[in-house]
Amino acid sequence: MNENEKNPLLNMQRIMQESKELSEASANEMGESSPEKKVKKERTVNARLKHEQGTKKTTGQKKSSEKDKKSENGSKDSEENKPTEKKQTKKTASKKVKPIESTKEDVVSNESQNPDTKKNKARYVGPADKNVPSLAEQVSSILMENTNKKRRGRAAKKSNKKVKIIPLGGLEQIGMNITAFEYDDSIMVVDCGLAFPSDDMLGIDLVIPDITYLKDNYLKVKGFCITHGHEDHIGALPYILKQLNVPVYGTRLTCALIEKKLKEHQIDDTAKLHIVKYGDTVSLGDFKVEFVKTNHSIADAASLAIFTPAGTIFHTGDFKVDYTPVFGDPADLGRMAEIGKAGCLAMLSDSTNATRPGFTMSERTVGKTFDLIFAEHRDSRIIVATFASNVDRVQQIINTAYKYDRKVVVEGRSMVNVIGTAAELGYIDIPEGTLIDIDHLKDYPLEKTVIITTGSQGESMAALSRMASSIHRKVEIVPEDVIIMSSTPIPGNEKAVSKVINELSMKGAEVIFQDTHVSGHACQEEIKLMYSLLKPKFALPVHGEYRHLMAGKGLAEAVGIPSENVLIMSSGDVVELSEDSCKITGHVEAGGVFVDGLGVGDVGNIVLRDRQSLSQNGIIIVAMSLEHGTNRLLSGPDIVSRGFVYVRESTDLMNEASAVVREAVADCLHARITDWSKIKNVVRDSLSEFLWKRMKRNPVILPIIMEIH
Repeated sequence: MNENEKNPLLNMQRIMQESKELSEASANEMGESSPEKKVKKERTVNARLKHEQGTKKTTGQKKSSEKDKKSENGSKDSEENKPTEKKQTKKTASKKVKPIESTKEDVVSNESQNPDTKKNKARYVGPADKNVPSLAEQVSSILMENTNKKRRGRAAKKSNKKVKIIPLGGLEQIGMNITAFEYDDSIMVVDCGLAFPSDDMLGIDLVIPDITYLKDNYLKVKGFCITHGHEDHIGALPYILKQLNVPVYGTRLTCALIEKKLKEHQIDDTAKLHIVKYGDTVSLGDFKVEFVKTNHSIADAASLAIFTPAGTIFHTGDFKVDYTPVFGDPADLGRMAEIGKAGCLAMLSDSTNATRPGFTMSERTVGKTFDLIFAEHRDSRIIVATFASNVDRVQQIINTAYKYDRKVVVEGRSMVNVIGTAAELGYIDIPEGTLIDIDHLKDYPLEKTVIITTGSQGESMAALSRMASSIHRKVEIVPEDVIIMSSTPIPGNEKAVSKVINELSMKGAEVIFQDTHVSGHACQEEIKLMYSLLKPKFALPVHGEYRHLMAGKGLAEAVGIPSENVLIMSSGDVVELSEDSCKITGHVEAGGVFVDGLGVGDVGNIVLRDRQSLSQNGIIIVAMSLEHGTNRLLSGPDIVSRGFVYVRESTDLMNEASAVVREAVADCLHARITDWSKIKNVVRDSLSEFLWKRMKRNPVILPIIMEIH
């Protein structure tokens, strides 16, 4: 490297000086012939290049082609004032600019070989009969054009690549998980679960998500991808597929559990179920979805890597990091790291246990607790209540029962369905002769039996609740029984669980609930590990109440994700995600649809409000007969009370209420009111005011008018 190359300032001064000399030389020889002017320009350019390189020929010039050598010889002839053709001179000038930069060299070389392509090149080359731009001007022009092209390309790319994330459930609550991803004319949906009713949802059996948005965009919906087989992720599918029959993709056990539900609803023949293996990629319109192995409290759980035009979105599903699972392999952390290394735009992370520090214990630790309990209670019948879908937990109970030579009874419809399906597919191993039917329970001594049952969440109609209430037809709790509650209450179910435990304790049974359960959800350190592996640019906590989502946000910030890149969503929010932004841009209709018996959606907020009023204040029915045409009161009013007061002990109150109704009807007749709806309103208002003054209660008042001709 010569001295000029070491000092950029001197180099630029030299270039400007030579440009000035070139301009002066051109002005001095205006009267000479055109070929001579070209020769002097070329001589100046050649001298400049030689001065820059420090030698007459560079290594690149020594290795040039025969064609380059001829051009070089042509330029030497020009230096000796020999006439040359115009075309040849132009080519020589181009060749001498080649060593500036390799990319520029290709552009100039192609241009000299094929002059017709000159219009398509992003490089300025002056005509031969005018002044040649200085080297600095040429370099500046090229760099500016390349920069502008890159900026235009990036702007176009960012403006066109936006993916919408629309959670239709699963936020600010436990359960009913469902999230839609949309790009242009493609929508794919992750999970489709249900939620169990809260205490104020009187008479409601289930709550399923409102999919009005999906029905309005039916032609865009390409399919459902299911992460695992829990009710809060698959329970609503039988109801939704009746309205939106699109393909469903899931792992082997997940699809088997879904198929069992579809058979109960008699739509298994029309549904489109597809079994996916770990590592497989499913194409759903503009989306490609890869199923990645993870661990949870049910086998065949998967996380989803969703490859979109805007970037890769990773959905963890419900997960934990279990290095010693009871069934199958540990989570595929290696593949997750590969996805993170390739670039992860956003991650939707399970936040159910985001408030719990540390790591979630392995499922195998529960097996050790079972072994200790069985060893200490050899003379008692053992009843274990757990989640029906926790196949690994059931496997460990069966293993311990077999070790201590006990027979096992599986009780509860959902428990029987799940265990039967898992046994058929080989996800659970039941030693021969261990499992017996509940009808044969009486044939064995109590201390030689184990009952695995549902009802760990205090559900009123579950098997354990019926045993505690002494309404189970085949199992009766006795004082020597040992009840193991192998679960923790879902938020909102604490009262129901406490009620069941109290009823069992009143019957003399021993209830054990310490160290008998490990969660299937990741605690704080595992969530941090997931963020560290995926390295997402944006974080969107999901699956949990608001306090869980806020804790998930704190974990994302703790591992280095900027606060402005962490977004807390609500059900129905429309989140637009692009390469450099993640923001809420709108809202769609979302919420819960109530299932009451065979009715889906026919019970709304108004009906629930009436049910709550009935449960709190009771009802009064006022029946009377009016004469046709005159509205004269012929009989009644007869007052019937349900849930308000006991009529036989409140005769005076009922008589006074009847008098208030007669007076109200007389006022209507005097005012010549003939519309029955108005008469009913007057009766309802008068009686309601009277009862509030006397009793400070507001029962539901239902007037009934019969017409007599």
